[in-house]
Parts: sequence; structure tokens; C-alpha cells
Amino acid sequence: MADLSLSGLASGFDWKSVVDQLVQIERVPEQRLRSDQGALAQRNSAYGDILTQVKALKTGVDALKDPSLFLSHSTVSGDSTIFSASADTTTPVGTYAFNISQLATASQQQGTANVGKRLSETSDVSGLVLSSAGFATRITDGTLTVNGKQVTIAASDTLQAVFAKINTATSGAVAGSYDETTDKISLSSTGPIVLGSANDTSNFFQVAKLYNNGTGAIASTASLGTVNLSSTLATANLSTAVSDGGSGSGEFKINGVSLSFNATTDTVSDVIGRINQSSAGVTASYDSINDRFLLVNKTTGDVGVAMEDVTGNFLAATGLSGGSLVRGNNLLFTLNGGATQVSRSNTISAADSGIPGLTVTAAKEGSSTISVTADTSKIKTAITDFVASYNKIQTLIDTQTASSTDSTGKVTAGILAADPEANEMASRLRSIVNQALGGLSGTVKQLANLGINSNGTDNNLALTDSTQLDAALAGSLSQVKDLFSSTSGLAVSLSSYLDKLSGESGTLVTKQTTLSKQITDIDTQVSDMERFVLFRKDQMTQSFIQMETAQSNINQQLQFLQKRFG
Repeated sequence: MADLSLSGLASGFDWKSVVDQLVQIERVPEQRLRSDQGALAQRNSAYGDILTQVKALKTGVDALKDPSLFLSHSTVSGDSTIFSASADTTTPVGTYAFNISQLATASQQQGTANVGKRLSETSDVSGLVLSSAGFATRITDGTLTVNGKQVTIAASDTLQAVFAKINTATSGAVAGSYDETTDKISLSSTGPIVLGSANDTSNFFQVAKLYNNGTGAIASTASLGTVNLSSTLATANLSTAVSDGGSGSGEFKINGVSLSFNATTDTVSDVIGRINQSSAGVTASYDSINDRFLLVNKTTGDVGVAMEDVTGNFLAATGLSGGSLVRGNNLLFTLNGGATQVSRSNTISAADSGIPGLTVTAAKEGSSTISVTADTSKIKTAITDFVASYNKIQTLIDTQTASSTDSTGKVTAGILAADPEANEMASRLRSIVNQALGGLSGTVKQLANLGINSNGTDNNLALTDSTQLDAALAGSLSQVKDLFSSTSGLAVSLSSYLDKLSGESGTLVTKQTTLSKQITDIDTQVSDMERFVLFRKDQMTQSFIQMETAQSNINQQLQFLQKRFG
């Protein structure tokens, strides 16, 4: 059976095109609403841009409204290499002479020296292999030179084998030995010994701490046995074995802070790191040159370091508890030639100097002055930033409300040209910033007294006389402060108006809410209208299909009659 929904199949009439044209006519109101909706969206966006600028302006205005801005101080050090300084709003303006006679340093607990086990318990080093000896640094394979004779050694050699190689290379002139009581290596000869050359590749002499002295007797400059930081505490080559009490739960305290250790699983580095990361307030380290441990206070000043072995003997085995305290220095200074004062830190606080809000940080000893003055540059920046922000919003409003005429005489209105709220906003802003305030003493009563004037052509402001502003800040700062931040000050009034524009229930927020609702309502109207248009289209389509069906039946009957009676 033929598909009678096809336009004109039986009737020959293109009714589908008619239906489409009628549908388009019925959609004209929808198109008008969409056009209105586009205009509303443009206005909504324009007000959003204005709101953004209003909020930016309010930030600058609120800075000027804050009286503390006009109390800002700046400091100038006569010699910044001696100390730097900062001041707050409570610091009295003036010049202060400081003399730093002593800088503060940190106290340190120096552990006993030579806590590492000796290289050998006897002078017989025929079984002491270099690679496994307790040197601070691993000895490398390579060559070394003695009295101009090259000797090749390997880390797998014993220390006695190295002595033998040196003796052989020098034809018996140089003999080597090890003294277990001093833990040092000695080289002896009947004549002066010369060690090393530019081409040596082994570090043996450096590790063994052997250096030329112009004689025939050279010995290590310090004991050689050192602690192995990467080994566990039990195998770290310490002279005194570390005990954790036998349970693996060793404990000691530094400045009252408890620290735990396990002698069989924790390395020396693990425990040093644990100390440094704790709240004990010290930095732990190992001095391989002097073979000792150190605890250095993280803060300066003449204060001590408290230590206690709780379980086990970590502090005793590392020589820390048996060492000595090298006291730190306090900072010593005088102010304006007065008595010597003391600070534990190199930063002199207001409590140390008695000068409110002043902080001085010493870098070296010496004398200089600190001048505290009003920070007019900060205030000037705040004022000029306010002017720039104010001009941005006025320029934006002017752009959105102005109309333009092209070369053909066609006039194009701005997006907000028909909105009285936008023009009222610009006018109100201009009125506030150009007003002369009553009730103020002195000569600074309006922006014009600061060299800030309207340019006469639009709503913008301009700093026409920078020297006038500088003069007011230098000589009439309190009047400038009152102009902006007094109870009826310009910044106070302007901030209040900007709140009415941009607050939660402000004019601009309400305006955008209303426009957004209108845009949404149009979506709803268009949807309802489109459903009706589609319903009408379906009605017309069904009617024409019925017409096609009737025409088809007529055509069939006509064909039957023609065949029967034709």
C-alpha cells in the first residue's frame, strides 16, 4: 500500500511545503522572544562587567578607608650591611642609633673525640684489608707516588701489603707502620720523604691523612678509625658498643624530647635524621675529621643542651653525654649610646629595644642608624590606584551607555543606553568623589586639594599635579587621612555606596537576578509556544494525510469504473 504521508502522492498537491511555511509563520513570536532574550543577555553581561569593576574599586576604597594606612611607616638603615629593620604603625617616627658589639651564635654540644673504633687493636695490620678497614672514606684502587717512585695498590690489599709495596718501590728507604695507641699510620726514612704526584689516582694518602712536612717522619694528622654512618648502631665501628637495653626499644632525651632507637635495625644516619626532624631544637651531625658527634642548637644565644640516656647508652656510646658544651653568644647592642642590652637572637624585637613595633635584624658587628618615617609612597600608591580603578568603571559605564553614528548616519545605541540605572550610577559616583567635605579642619577638603581633578570632558579623574599630592602627604598627612577615613570621609561615603551596589542585596546583584529570571522565563515561554506549534503542525499533517487517503480512494474507484464501463 502506498505511503500516503508523502506530500501529494495521491492528490498531486505539495501540501508539506504549505505546512512548513505555516509553521514558520507561527514561530515568528518565538523568534521575537529569542531576539529579546539576546538583548537581555547582553545587558546582564554588561552589568556583570560593571559589578566586577565595582568590587575592584571597593577594594581600593576600603584600603583608603582604613586609618592604619596613613600610619604606615618605612625604615631606612644607614648601613644595610650591618642590619635591616622594619616598623609597624605603632613605631614612633624618629632616628635610632644602634651599635652591635657582638652577634648571637648557637651553643653546641661537642661529643668526645675518637669515638670510632681504631683501625686495629694491634700494630700487626697484616690482616687488615683496606676495603673493610674503618677509614672515613673508602680507599680507591690506583697509583700513589713516594719519593718519585710509583706504587700501585688495590682496595683488596692489606695495610701491611701497602707498607711493603712502598718499601720495595723506594728500595727500602721508606718504611711504614701503624700505632694502635694513637690509631695513626707513620712513614719514616733517613732522609726527607716526598709524597704524591700530579698523576696519582689512588686517594690513600688523603684518607690516611698523610701530608708532606719536609722531614723523614710523616704521621697521620689525626686518628683514622671513624664511625660508619650507614651501618647499624651495633656494627657502626663505635669504640663503645651501643646498647638499646636488649629489647630493641632504646630511648634517650634531648631537651626533654624522647627519641627511640633499635641498635640492630637503625643505622647511625637513621638516628641522626630522627633527631633533626624532631622538636628537640638541635641539629645533629658527625664530624669525621675529629671523629665526634655534634649537637648544635637551632636557635642562637647562650643556652645549654639537656641530654639523658633513658634506656640503653646511645648518648654515652656516641660521646655526646661525655663531651663539652661550647656556649653560644648573645647579641650585645646599645641604643642611642645607652647601656649594653642583650638579645638571644640576632633579631632585636620591640621587647629587647623598648621601641614599639620596631624589628632590627643584625648581620654583622658595627654602628649605624635607622630612620623611621611615614610611608608616604605606600599611601600615594593607594590613592593613584583608587583613581585608576575609579576611571575604569566610569569608562566602562560610558562605553555601555553611549550611542555611535556610522558614516551612513545610522545610530547604534549602547547596550545600556536605555537603562537609567547605569547613568544614575555614573552620576552618583562622580558626585561623591568630587564633593567638598564639610567639618574638616585645614585646607585638604576635596580631591582637588591633592591635585586630582575631573578632566572636564567625561566622568574620569586625573592626577594633574603630582607635586601638590606629594606636598600634602609630606606636610598635611593627618588632613589627607581625615579626607579619606574620617566618619564622613570620601572613602567612607564611597565604600557605603559601593556596598549598596555590590552587596548581597545590592542594586547590581538584584539587577542581574531580575535579568537572569527574565531570560529563564523566555526559555519557558518559547518551550510552551514550540509545543503548540508542533501540535498544530501535527494537526495539519494528519488532515492532509486524510485528504490524501480520500483522494486515493476516489482514484481507485475511478479506475474501476473506467475499466468496467470504459
